[in-house]
Amino acid sequence: MFNLIPRTDSIFPRRRIFDNLFNDDLTFPFFNEEKTWVPAFDVSENEKEYIISAELPGIDVKDLDVNLSDGVLAVKGEKKEEKEDKNKSCHLVERYYGSFQRSFRIPAEIITDKIDAQYKDGILKLILPKAEVNAPKKIEVKH
Repeated sequence: MFNLIPRTDSIFPRRRIFDNLFNDDLTFPFFNEEKTWVPAFDVSENEKEYIISAELPGIDVKDLDVNLSDGVLAVKGEKKEEKEDKNKSCHLVERYYGSFQRSFRIPAEIITDKIDAQYKDGILKLILPKAEVNAPKKIEVKH
């Protein structure tokens, strides 16, 4: 009976996910095309500041480098692989290791000496206060 139904991805779109579950070419969302780790970042803004947070589980704070230069915020880090027991055989590894680098162009001037960076429970949170910008003012030309 099942042979009468054509098996295509358009009829069974979820089946493709399970067919490819153990395929080496599967790229998970937390990897880029080169299969290097890319952590998830959230960027938001309000009237006074930019708030940037990142999920960086398992990274030691000493392995993080955050730099703001010429309007570009760069976040670099490395998650080091734990020592492995050579006598056990591993069947599946889903945790990620290695270095990453992300950069964001910040569209406003920042008060650099008031940037707040915190790292707790695997979450990096950066608060970048905006510098006050003078509002445009109409200048009256006298004659």
